[in-house]
Amino acid sequence: MHTVVDALRAALPPNAVATDLDTLERLSHDDAEWADYGLPAAVVFASSVDDVVASVRIAAAHGVPVVPRGAGTGLSGGANATNGCLVLSLERMTRIIEVDAAERYAVAEAGVLNDDLRRHVAGHGLWYPPDPASQAISTLGGNVATNAGGICCVKYGVTRDYVIGLTVVLADGSVAELGRTTAKGVTGYDLTGLFVGSEGTLGIVVDVTVKLRPLAGREERAVVGYFRTLTDAGRAVAAVSRAGIVPSALELIDRTCLHAVAQWQGWDLPEETTALLLAKVDEPGARGDELAAALEGIFREAGGSRVERAAEPDEVERLFAARRLAYPALERLGPVLTEDVCVPRGAVPEMLSRIEAAAADAGVVIANIAHAGDGNLHPLIIAPEGDDDAKARAKSAFDRIVDDCRALGGTVTGEHGVGLLKLPGAAAELSPTVLRLHQVIKDALDPAGILNPGKAFPNGA
Repeated sequence: MHTVVDALRAALPPNAVATDLDTLERLSHDDAEWADYGLPAAVVFASSVDDVVASVRIAAAHGVPVVPRGAGTGLSGGANATNGCLVLSLERMTRIIEVDAAERYAVAEAGVLNDDLRRHVAGHGLWYPPDPASQAISTLGGNVATNAGGICCVKYGVTRDYVIGLTVVLADGSVAELGRTTAKGVTGYDLTGLFVGSEGTLGIVVDVTVKLRPLAGREERAVVGYFRTLTDAGRAVAAVSRAGIVPSALELIDRTCLHAVAQWQGWDLPEETTALLLAKVDEPGARGDELAAALEGIFREAGGSRVERAAEPDEVERLFAARRLAYPALERLGPVLTEDVCVPRGAVPEMLSRIEAAAADAGVVIANIAHAGDGNLHPLIIAPEGDDDAKARAKSAFDRIVDDCRALGGTVTGEHGVGLLKLPGAAAELSPTVLRLHQVIKDALDPAGILNPGKAFPNGA
């Protein structure tokens, strides 16, 4: 490994290669609890495409695996190191290269934070909708790797719906410019779409071209429903779908999450509340008022003990702050094992009921947050630090939730990616034929199997 490190240091700028134990340990894993990881031989902090190319070529020449990472905010172990690998960090690649307001697209390096891009393009009167809860700390490259969604995705779609081009460094160090900047284009296979969600197993994304929407013309109104049971809240979600209403957000937070946030932030909550539904519509004028009123009626009919409406931007943001703060608030209580299942919207009530049953049977605490409008549920399983028995019971509940999700016609990951934690679930979900297709594509693009080995699909190289 000294030979590889020496070659990297000779080829890269000063301070680009780190081998001190503190850095190796700090960048050896993402935020997934209980996902295995090893100790890398070195960490490269790339500042340019040339740095990435040189690093990959040197690693390939020595047969050393390469694990790319952005900010390390992933929740499935997708950025976890293997022993002796090269961790290739793109966190220093933070340039917003271009914003074309007339054609409504932007080009940004992989290390740009989601929120930073959103703020930057807002200055041009434009909007980048994908907004994962980690938007303030997650990078575009990481968002692309997992096809991240977010609060707005129920109406506006996920990362793949906005990525129209990528620059990718392949396993042999060659550079592929994929996609287009035109509004339409079908020349060749959709290789851009192939790389979105591939979790760094096919190539390393170094910059991203995304399409944008106009910022003007949206008038946000929030409708908040307080429910005495999770099942009632789930019924409200299903009723919104049946009514044909597509809110710009429909989020669920249960009492455990609410109390964690309230305790942390010093907020008061109604005692009878077991679950909160946060809906948002952004149609202007009378149509927005009409949709907000319809949502209010649905929430009340489904059993909402109290329903509130808000139209002032500050009030809307305050209400949705509870959703964005839920995960970090729960982390303060102990290690959190995060689920990411997605079921048909009509199955949300039943899935929530099964999650409650899994918690009761395993004797563990499971908090629930969800992008309920598209059936993407995030049960958060909490086990006390150092309690091995609780950890085993939490893992049992995790596996049961995955099985229940599949039984209801769902998928084992909606937006966090397979990484390491969801490999067994993916093996059950994907047929042998589909798994073989994955392996054929992997072998074609990465024949030596050096890019993020063992991630994203079972039996990976």
